[in-house]
Amino acid sequence: MADVATKKLLENDRMIVWELVLEPGESTGIHTHEYDYMVHVIEGSTLRATDAEGNVNYAPLEKDDTFYFTVKDGTAWAGELATTPTHDAHNVGPGLYREIMVEMK
Repeated sequence: MADVATKKLLENDRMIVWELVLEPGESTGIHTHEYDYMVHVIEGSTLRATDAEGNVNYAPLEKDDTFYFTVKDGTAWAGELATTPTHDAHNVGPGLYREIMVEMK
């Protein structure tokens, strides 16, 4: 199972801060979000999220988009945006994708 992002920037007893960078065509690999998390998009693109059952969701994410995901009962919710906590994120857009993610322990 892969990490939830590319590089861990900080971890303490309350949170984990990650950076995720995906070139066009790159993916994270299957990973699981165990905690609620916040995502702030630094450079936007379109991500394709594929869950463990093969279900696919597309998310066009733009610079400065910010989401807070609550992980509960097998779903990660951010308003109307939803995914499963276990998924792969693949950059299917034409440009670099970059975000900062903060997981709340």
